[in-house]
Formats: sequence, C-alpha cells, structure tokens
Amino acid sequence: MNVDVTEIYKGAEDRRLTNPLFNDHKLKLGTFCTNLSGGCTISTADGVFDLNWPNTAALARLADDMGFEALVPVGRWKGFGGETNFNGNGFESYTWAAGISGMTRNSGVFSTSHISTVHPVMAAKQGMTIDHISGGRFTLNVVCGWFGPEFEMFGAPLLEHDRRYDYAGEWLTVIKRLWTEEEEFDFDGEFFQLKNLICRPHPIQRPHPVVMSAGASDRGKRFAAEHADVAFTGHYGMRGDELKAMVADYRKMAFDEYGRDIKIWTNAYIYQGETEKDAQALWDHCVIENGDQTAVNNLTQTLGIEGRETPARQLSQLKNHFIAGWGGYPIIGTKEQVVDGLQEIADAGFDGTLLSWPRYIEDMTQFKEVTYPLVQQSGLR
Repeated sequence: MNVDVTEIYKGAEDRRLTNPLFNDHKLKLGTFCTNLSGGCTISTADGVFDLNWPNTAALARLADDMGFEALVPVGRWKGFGGETNFNGNGFESYTWAAGISGMTRNSGVFSTSHISTVHPVMAAKQGMTIDHISGGRFTLNVVCGWFGPEFEMFGAPLLEHDRRYDYAGEWLTVIKRLWTEEEEFDFDGEFFQLKNLICRPHPIQRPHPVVMSAGASDRGKRFAAEHADVAFTGHYGMRGDELKAMVADYRKMAFDEYGRDIKIWTNAYIYQGETEKDAQALWDHCVIENGDQTAVNNLTQTLGIEGRETPARQLSQLKNHFIAGWGGYPIIGTKEQVVDGLQEIADAGFDGTLLSWPRYIEDMTQFKEVTYPLVQQSGLR
C-alpha cells in the first residue's frame, strides 16, 4: 500500500486509507515473533531463527514485498530456559516497530505492549511517533501479561486475572483520549489519576490507530470485543465446522453485546516440503528430534497448562504444537497443501492469520518464491 504522505498531512487521515488491515484481501497475512530469538519454534534444529537486526530486517522485507498486512512482535523480557532459552534474546517492540516502519512501505507494523510495563502517556506518545514514521500503518497490540518473572523485573504487580482487564480498560482509555482530544484533560480513574494530559501531534490514523487484543478467557474475549478493532485468538485444536462456529460465536458476541464489528485473527505455522512426507520429516526433525523439552515444559507450566487435568497424550500433543510454532494452526505439506491450509483458515471465518516457519528466513523465502504465487491464484489474495 503506497500512500502519498503529503496528502495524509493535508487531512486524508481516515485509517482505512493507510492501514492495510482494511484492504480487500480475503485472507490477510502477517508474521509473528520475528523480534525474538527462536521466532515461534522451540527447537535446537539448524536454521531456527537467530536474532540480530539484519535477520529481523530481512523477514520484514520479505513480508513487505508480499504485501503482508501485519508484522507482529511479541512483548518479551525474559526467556524460558532450556538449551535454547527460547525467546530469551529480544528487541523491545516499540523501538523495533519504529525501526521496521522506516524500512517498509506496505505492511502494517505492530507494537505489542504489556500494559503494566509502560505508562499510558508514554505508550500514546511512542505509538503516535511510530504512526508518523510508518505513514499511518501502526497498530497497538494490547496484552495484559501472564509471565510472573517478567513483572518482577519491573516491580509491577501481576494482578488477579480479571482485574488485569479492568486496569487495561483504563490504560487504553487514557491512550485513546490522548490520541483524539484537542484540549488538555484530567483523568481520575481507579488505577490512574493524571493531570493536564495532552499528546501532540495526533497520530496520522483517525479516529486513532488500530488496536488489537488477544485473550483466551471469556473476560479477555469480551475486553477485545469492547475495546479493540482486531481480536487475536487461537484455534484450540478445532478444525472445520467446529472452528467456524467458534469464530462466528465470537463475532456475534461482539456485535450483540457491544454493537461492534471486529476483525478476528489467529496464528498458524507452516512446514513445507516437496512432498507431504518431506514436510512431515521436517516437522519430526524440528519438533520430535530437536525440540527443547525443558523450555516448552517451563512455558506450559507458566501458562498453567501443566496444572490442569489434561490427559498425558493430549498434553504431549499440545507441547508439540508449542514447539512447532507457538501452538498455531498446523499447516504441513506440499505447496498446494499449504494453500489448502490457508483456505481452511479463511473458510473458518478468520480475517487474517499470523504465520511462522521453523527455519524462518529460509522457509519464508521459499514461501515467497514458490507458494505465494499459488496463494494469489487461489483468490485468497
């Protein structure tokens, strides 16, 4: 999406003109976790993402060249141990987004913000700045957080689950007002008591930059339905009609209870080979043979999955999905089967999906050269 920035400053500020999340592609695409070591793959296999600026920039350029709508970093301050210390090396998401915005032209650029680690006045100013750098392509991804050891680094309390969303509501309200109100204002809430607030200039996007929120719980989903423009949700092992019903129910709840028409995204991982057998062999190599079991155990324990009454076989399968690609929708097979997998996601009613690959740069390059033309021919793009 090439936009004349001079026209934007003259008043052509409707975010539908600048943010690619509003384009007409049937299934919008993005990348996930390209700001952290390992990407989405918890494995010691060769080729798993090695974090440095040239590598994260290379992935952004690949996505931008294909016109992906979303470059979504993960907010992470500490790794999960094991041999890989999965996601232990990472670029902070606001400054990462600013840098990536300056070197891309088409893709929407996100910052994933833990609300308890960034004051809303600072978040508003940083988000506004990125929106100007990108020419109106910024999206704020609001997360409440769940990894206790990270909050300890900030001396910030990890509130009871539902209270995190009460806090998030105030935090986001302050930011939206800073992005939209012309005069200084005071804010007197339960969590924030702030005086003489103002943010100048305003963001390019009007009424304000797009907001995404992810939440698996009922409270988290309702927060996204009430406050966000884009809801991010997992597939929870569902496929076909069951997954389609889940997406439809989420969309209906947002409209019926809050009168809002939200976009719904998920994530998927791609293991592609010349044959289905080759693709499965790559999955086995990365997940079964070289998966970092200590790191994935630490991750699932932190998420509270280990403590649930989950059958051993089901828990093992779930861990394998986390190793393969942060629990995303599995797409394993030939280039034609990859297109079929993306079609399944679109058929379920998702507006878009974030993608990851085990050997991020190598496999995404292959996707661009070999598979993406088929995605376009399919009518998904």
